[in-house]
Amino acid sequence: MPLVLEGSCHCKAVKYTVESNTPVPYQLCQCSICRKVGGYMGSINLMGNTKTLNIVRGEDKIKQYTAVKSFDENDKPKEMCNSQRNFCSECSSMLWLYDDEWPDWVYPFASSIDKPDPLPNVPKETTLIAIKRDSCPSQVPIPEGAKGYDGYGPGKGIEEWHKTYGAWVD
Repeated sequence: MPLVLEGSCHCKAVKYTVESNTPVPYQLCQCSICRKVGGYMGSINLMGNTKTLNIVRGEDKIKQYTAVKSFDENDKPKEMCNSQRNFCSECSSMLWLYDDEWPDWVYPFASSIDKPDPLPNVPKETTLIAIKRDSCPSQVPIPEGAKGYDGYGPGKGIEEWHKTYGAWVD
């Protein structure tokens, strides 16, 4: 049974809801993109059902950023990512990520979720994982109790977790 997530930006200009079968904040992405746009430690993405994304207010305030995957020797974009990061143009809060590769899913940033409070706990069968450490400077720590991986870690991300565990667990 999906859980309705309510999210907003910091200045409250944007508010949205989305249904999620996996509202468990178990994966911290520490890639160069997530650290630069999300903060020092990176960002935690949840998974929502794209068809249920409802922008309650502020659609005109939402902007998209398509990140650069790699740069040339002159810092010019060489390769672009497929995903779009959606953010508030007023306060620049990250809201969600969308990628055409997975059209059924939208990935709200856990930092934008207001309700439920708190989000469900990571099930005992798994642990928090820190991924993409191979593009992360050594001074960025792995949270206590988490496992770090250079790439995406075990499985194929949150989609694989969803297949394994089905839905969220209290």
